[in-house]
This record gives sequence, structure tokens and C-alpha cells, in this order.
Amino acid sequence: MLNSEEALGQAIATAITKTPGLNIGLGAGPTTTRLASASNDEIKQTIADAMSLIEVFDLKLVDHSRHGEILKTVQLALLGANQITGVYLSPYEESPVKLTLHPYRLCLVKQAWYVIGHIDGETEAKTFRAARFKSLRQTEAMAQRPEKFDLRKHFGNAWSVYRGAVSYDVELRFDASVARTVVETNWHHTQTEKKHRDGSVTLMFTVDGLEEIQRWILGWTGDVNIVSPAELRVAIIERLRKGIDDNSK
Repeated sequence: MLNSEEALGQAIATAITKTPGLNIGLGAGPTTTRLASASNDEIKQTIADAMSLIEVFDLKLVDHSRHGEILKTVQLALLGANQITGVYLSPYEESPVKLTLHPYRLCLVKQAWYVIGHIDGETEAKTFRAARFKSLRQTEAMAQRPEKFDLRKHFGNAWSVYRGAVSYDVELRFDASVARTVVETNWHHTQTEKKHRDGSVTLMFTVDGLEEIQRWILGWTGDVNIVSPAELRVAIIERLRKGIDDNSK
């Protein structure tokens, strides 16, 4: 039987899996209901109270409500160690492409679910956003999956999911007006920080590729100075100039 702490944890899991974007499959709800029905009155009340008082709100995740079958197909293929085949709409291709994949993992990274695996006939593991599959089905062919696949090694020091070929040491100095806010979040697993007497703070990261981190930095425009690398500073200046030009017409 659950104790109060376990009951609270189960209720929190249910709240999380009900969140739009995370609500794939049945979530924790049915399990919580069954556990509550088999528990004493105190535990039932704890679960009921937690369910009514705890919510996960506005995570701004990719809406996967239309991709439930896609995600279910990936889950079943992973459990059965089978290949999957379908049509994928890549932002880097002019038209949808048909792919057959050997899936390794299904993972949630920041705002979206991703399938990690290699294309049939290749060996390099690649990353595919689940919401970009227009169709997907499991085949009877067995998937070739590495015995000791390391997801962290696959992503390396990518800012999010797409790993660049070159590694950079990034140093950003944030004004005192936003310093407390910016250090509240662990933005990257390589993050280190240095606080300054004037109230400003420097964050340092090691990232593979600069494309993804640029979008994040632009959100702090006016409150951040790019100390290094120079390539990143130049790229941000070019994006800002283009933004000004685009909105001055």
C-alpha cells in the first residue's frame, strides 16, 4: 500500500502526464485511480487533494495531440525491437521523404518528442522530431540497435538536439537587472557562472554548434553582452540587423 509521500508522487506524475504535449498514451491517470481505489481513506484523500491542487501549466511544448498514433508506434517498435517506416517532413528537404528507421530511443528534449535511430542502410544515429512524421508504421523486420547506446554522448554538447561539428566555449555577461532571473535556470549541462560586484553575472557554456544558442541569446537582447566567441557575436549582430531591416520596411 502507498504511503503519503508515494501517493503525493503518484498524483504529481498524473498532473505532469496530463499536460498538453506530454499526454501521450494513457499517462499515469489510470494507475493513480487503481491505486487510490485499493488504498485506505487517508491515502485516497491525499491523492484527491493533490490532484485538485497541483497542476502543470503552460509548458509551451509542441502539441503532440495529433501524433498519438505516431508516438505509440515508436513505443511499440522500441519494445519489440522492430524497424519503423513512414513519411517524414524535414525542414531541410523540399518535399516529404520516405524513411525506414532502426529506432534506439524516444525522448523528450525541451519542447518536443524526438526519435533517435539510424536510417536503414546507414549506421550513424540521427535525431527526428516525432511531430514531423506524416505517417508511421511498425514493420516485422528486426531493428539493429547498439547494446550500449549513450543518449548523452549522442547529443554531446548540443544546445538542444542538433549537434554542430565544432565545439565552442561561450561566455555571456548578463546585466544586473536580469542576473538573478538568468541564474535561476540551469540552461545547459555544461553551465558555470561567475557573479560580479556590480550585480551582473557571467554564464559560461561549452556547446557543439552555435545555431541553436543564437535563438536563446536573442531573447535576452539588451541585457546580455557576448564576451566570446567572436563568431557568435558577429552572427547575433547580423541577425539583429536583419531584424531591424525586416521591420523597417
